[in-house]
Amino acid sequence: MNLVIDVGNTKIKLGFFNEEKLKEVKIFDQLSDVKTFIKTYSLENVIISSVRISYEEILNEIEINQNPILLDYITALPFENLYKSETIGLDRIAAVAGAQALYPDHNIIVIDLGTCITYEVLENGKKYYGGAISPGLFMRFQSMHNFTARLPLVKPESNFNFIADNTIEAMQSGVAFGIQAEIDTYIQEVKRKYSPLTSIITGGDAKFFETKLKEPIFAIPELVLVGLNAILRYNASI
Repeated sequence: MNLVIDVGNTKIKLGFFNEEKLKEVKIFDQLSDVKTFIKTYSLENVIISSVRISYEEILNEIEINQNPILLDYITALPFENLYKSETIGLDRIAAVAGAQALYPDHNIIVIDLGTCITYEVLENGKKYYGGAISPGLFMRFQSMHNFTARLPLVKPESNFNFIADNTIEAMQSGVAFGIQAEIDTYIQEVKRKYSPLTSIITGGDAKFFETKLKEPIFAIPELVLVGLNAILRYNASI
């Protein structure tokens, strides 16, 4: 059994794999809960990715017996990384690896609808160029509330009028249709250069937009976990 640990901006997600097959997913708020849970498993290999907690703190807290791979900017990847900055989020790298594992040799765009929206472009499953970053769904609502005197803090809703006749629906329309148009446009622009193109969405808000986009698209909720496992398996093979 392989264990992948994804420490995100808000949650800690665990994925348990038999070879390439994802068998179980668990989500935790605290590292201490992870420690108690994984003691019940017999683990062969472990990989950890963290965007907010140091690896030293993670290892001290959960006491993994195996020698885990700690994903960083020099970890061997199953594709060529042409991104020119070491500040790239590790979750972005993992999402690209997951897309490549599922659709090898494809031109791929990966759209992760999380705290921020990230766009990743992979050519022929071999060359990762980078992409774009924009504010996510909740961040846009939060920003309108924080930077104005009277706009309320609004939550996303599926049902609202495109041309709204009240402030709350106007904010919902502006944010939701703005993101929808952004995604559709970005896919179209990437397709001009890389065609045919496989489009994937993932992340916490993927379900909200899954049926709203014009382009054919695959929604894969656990793409980052799949990618971490692909990186783990790749490193075990070299």
